[in-house]
Amino acid sequence: MEFWVRFWGVRGSIACPSPTHIEFGGNTSCIEVCVDGHRMVLDAGTGVKDLGQSFLRSKVREATILLTHTHWDHINGFPFFAPAFAPGHRFRIMAGHLSDAGGIERVLAGQMARPTFPVPLSALQADLSFEDFRAGEAVDVGDFVKVTTAPLQHPDGATGYRIEAHGKSFVYVTDTEHVPGEPDERILALIADADVVAYDSTYTDEEFPKHIGWGHSTWQEGVRLARRAGVKRLAIFHHDPYHDDAFMHRVEAEAVDTWDGAFVAREGMRIDLV
Repeated sequence: MEFWVRFWGVRGSIACPSPTHIEFGGNTSCIEVCVDGHRMVLDAGTGVKDLGQSFLRSKVREATILLTHTHWDHINGFPFFAPAFAPGHRFRIMAGHLSDAGGIERVLAGQMARPTFPVPLSALQADLSFEDFRAGEAVDVGDFVKVTTAPLQHPDGATGYRIEAHGKSFVYVTDTEHVPGEPDERILALIADADVVAYDSTYTDEEFPKHIGWGHSTWQEGVRLARRAGVKRLAIFHHDPYHDDAFMHRVEAEAVDTWDGAFVAREGMRIDLV
């Protein structure tokens, strides 16, 4: 019996291959979830490249890829996901925001089309299936796990995911923008009593007013929502590219001082839920 989560990319907006972004990580959004050997991948930012190498080493040949949305930082690692080029692998790729916009296959094919990328989606040799649903619907990924979703407030749409197994729950809520003083009831319902929530913490409350309309939230709002919803632990996630290691250390110290259930997600971090 197992249920664990590993962070392969915790950065937002753009990857940061910089000596000032080493400790917390510079790759963009990608999380691996394992339930009894079954793998789910949340987003395919640049972190999915290293996840792909891990799959090859461990001989993981199947997974469900659940995308929050298709802004570049959440899909631009997909063309470098090596198992997708290998025969004998099978991946379901799902998204909840494109049913009325041509579907997920069209978007992933578009990012790999010339003149912006030399290798087309059709060159991938794994068995790939592309499935669209509407955010707010439950997602069937197999009897081993329950996956529910909710729409998020983000330009072009985004989807939050709640994954439940063995009486435990992990919730992934990025990218989303809050309205100060008005807790998002859809998020509160999705995260209610969750064991761990990864939340869009791109900005601080002090930075937020300059970025209204950009589609992101703050770690302080994450804490407010988590405490209100009875969440046990909050992973501060989707770090702004301008927040270097020194800045993130200050965020971590202030967050832990504010609420001892909060921690800052780091690249490579693994959390065991059972």
